Amino acid sequence: MSDSNKNIKKFTILHSNDMHGDFLAEVKAGEGKLIGGLALLSGYINKVRKEEENVLYLISGDMVQGSLIDFEYKGISTMEIMNYLAPDVVALGNHEFDYGLPHLLFLEKVANFPIVNANLYITHYNKRMMMPFIILNKAGFDILLTGIVTEKVIDSLKQDKLISSFVTLEEASKEIGVISNAYKNDDIDLTIVLTHIGFDSDLELAKLLKPEWGVDLIIGGHSHTILEKPAYVNGIYITQAGVGTDQIGRFDILVDDDTNSIVDMKWQLIPIDNSIAEPDKELEEYINTFKENVDRKYNAIICKFSQKLTHPQREIETSLGNLISDAFAEIAETDIMLTGSGSIRIKEMGPLVTLKDVMTCFPYDDTLSRYLIPGSKVKKIFAHFMRPENRNSEGECYQVNKRVKAVYDNSKKELVSLEIDGKPVENDEFYKIAMQGYHFNNSKAYLNITNEELLESGKSKVISTSAQQVLLEYLRNHQNIDSKVDGRLIYIK
Repeated sequence: MSDSNKNIKKFTILHSNDMHGDFLAEVKAGEGKLIGGLALLSGYINKVRKEEENVLYLISGDMVQGSLIDFEYKGISTMEIMNYLAPDVVALGNHEFDYGLPHLLFLEKVANFPIVNANLYITHYNKRMMMPFIILNKAGFDILLTGIVTEKVIDSLKQDKLISSFVTLEEASKEIGVISNAYKNDDIDLTIVLTHIGFDSDLELAKLLKPEWGVDLIIGGHSHTILEKPAYVNGIYITQAGVGTDQIGRFDILVDDDTNSIVDMKWQLIPIDNSIAEPDKELEEYINTFKENVDRKYNAIICKFSQKLTHPQREIETSLGNLISDAFAEIAETDIMLTGSGSIRIKEMGPLVTLKDVMTCFPYDDTLSRYLIPGSKVKKIFAHFMRPENRNSEGECYQVNKRVKAVYDNSKKELVSLEIDGKPVENDEFYKIAMQGYHFNNSKAYLNITNEELLESGKSKVISTSAQQVLLEYLRNHQNIDSKVDGRLIYIK
């Protein structure tokens, strides 16, 4: 790349997404190589900031939730550590809302960096909740950045009537248009949209954006997508950088001040390990102050499994998902337990299980409730969440208890059979079904059944106000537990 033309400048844009409190480096199996962690990531960012003149570091949502440190400090530790990384601009993801809207607004005040979002509104006053955009000046060039959130944010805010959002892709695209029409003048050389809606939705969003709005880059998150190269749709480069801190996205671009356009571009997904940068020792020490406090509190041994249990992906039945569903089903005394696959935040656990493991695995302290509904509606629920288009890394998937066996035909897109205790579910018989409060609040979107339908029999019951406590007590009282994938959710190809 050369930028000999004085009206052309080189910019380096580093970007992360879905970091999920992934603070600590790990040793890569068989190689002895340290990978990931914020100290190594900071070391690489520091290195690039020294080597290149015009550097931006951007984060496309979900900084919080996923680690015990983040859970213990309710995201405050994450914001303090992010202040150390000093991103130039950050967009909201759905997990920024996990500790509640008031706490998010507190976290925004803790942050020393701007958090942008264009499509969350305070309903009654028709005012945007966050800073809708920011214009940064680098080397005499003006760069406009705005942010868009996923519809899942609204799921977590169902109970908060103060907040509304323009969350469909069409509405989100119009909000980007509002920002561009009102604030993008001849001085804006580069326009970047930070999204948290998933890669497939980013591709659709790009098609909806008018060329006159001048969007150059969409840098996304939420679907944890790893790319070999950016997509290019409607004149817009689209990318994201997987999940966690094991890698970072890097654009090296040339921008023409006269035409306000990218004239050359190179993008790489940079693996973060100790061969590429030295760990930032000061940040490492700072993170360790949080880690030591958490370790002291959470290192108590809870139980031992007979073998390691796994949860490799949310779209399939897993041994760890089966165990947790069976634990909840026992206390709920239910025919069917639906456990949100996304509530299980780690890929493996055991054989030795500490309090730290349990809280990291299942950080959401939600209610468990039971409902009585006819078999016809039970079938409707399973047909909805087992459909192929829901199993796309963005949909809401479930783990179920051992009394359930469901078979779904992918090619015909239909539920073939559904059994409880080996007997077919009958349309006119009534069955007890239990779920977390979050899934009840969003039952129409996630399960294709309304709250009214779930409550219609008048026989609903709150089983527990704390699913976390249920799981902990179950594990304490069941030693040497085993759990296997045993054909509860079967997909016929």
